[in-house]
Amino acid sequence: MDTELKEDVLTMTSTPTLEFGEAPKPKEVPAPAPEVTSAAPASEMDDSMLSQEEKQLVDSFVEKIDLHNTQGILEYGAGTQKKMADFSQSTLENVRGKDMGEIGDLLASVVTEVKSFDATEEDSNKGFFGLFKKTSNKITALKVKYDKAEVSVNNISNALEGHQIVLLKDVAMLDKMYDMNLSYYKELTMYILAGKKKLEKTRNHELVEMRTKAQTSGLAEDAQAARDLDELCNRFEKKLHDLDLTRTIAMQTAPQIRLIQNNDTQMAEKIQSTIVNTIPLWKNQMVIALGVNHSLQAAQAQREVTDATNELLKKNSEMLKTATIETARENERGVVDMETLKTTNANLISTLDEVMKIQQEGRQARAQAETELRTMENELKNKLLTSSAALN
Repeated sequence: MDTELKEDVLTMTSTPTLEFGEAPKPKEVPAPAPEVTSAAPASEMDDSMLSQEEKQLVDSFVEKIDLHNTQGILEYGAGTQKKMADFSQSTLENVRGKDMGEIGDLLASVVTEVKSFDATEEDSNKGFFGLFKKTSNKITALKVKYDKAEVSVNNISNALEGHQIVLLKDVAMLDKMYDMNLSYYKELTMYILAGKKKLEKTRNHELVEMRTKAQTSGLAEDAQAARDLDELCNRFEKKLHDLDLTRTIAMQTAPQIRLIQNNDTQMAEKIQSTIVNTIPLWKNQMVIALGVNHSLQAAQAQREVTDATNELLKKNSEMLKTATIETARENERGVVDMETLKTTNANLISTLDEVMKIQQEGRQARAQAETELRTMENELKNKLLTSSAALN
């Protein structure tokens, strides 16, 4: 809604005033009169919305209306019609100036920022030794994402608060516009009621008297005067019809203002709900997501540590089993194995047998050698004896 235009409209009078032959003067804006919804016959204009003072004002204003005042009739109710025209333009500017699409885009941006925060994204690091480094890197990345999303959501929230303030101001302004429209509606009703009463009184009394006079006198000027008054009544009736059309526009404007006001109120409430409920809830959920992710990472680390411990215990138990069995087996063995003793004993017996055999063969060889030596000795002695005898 254009601020300057709204201020211009608000300077207009919202108190029903009736003027004839001069422009209406602005007056202070009082509290709006309560609306009365009682129905009136279709052929009559409902004046139940008027207070007793306003009805008295209508009755007293009837006497001020002069159908012979051409300028006064021309401007009859024109001031209110002008205010209604300006008021309608202000309402139109209010509707055209609204950009609810921007608020919708901001609300959609909140959803986009929150969806961009993914606490379940996998890390590329693998293995037990990179576990703690991987966990630290992932938590840091998540915090960076959270901080980025939080800043964006806060900026959007601030923008929404600004729109909410504007909407609430517009709601209050529309309340005043509604009150002014009601005042214009009542003012037009009072003009029409006063005009109809004046028209009825003129036609039933003054016009009848002039026609009677013309018929009695037979003068052309009296007949023309009666005809002129009848034309003035017809013109004034058309003027009242124009005012009635303007009054209908004012009547239709009231629900339009309320519809705009309701839309602004609903959007302000939606923004309020987003700021007070949705955004804090999403922030809490993002913090919870971080906490859950921390717990999952801790559980994963504990699981991997436990698995590694179990694997180490299994390997150690297998090694202990093997070492214990071998130790027990070696402890149960003798200093020398029976097979070794058997082999040693067999080798010893065989050695003794070989030694005895070799000794026996040696004795036999020595005995044979001794025999041969004796033979050789005897042969040598005999030879020597034979040689000695030959020399002699």
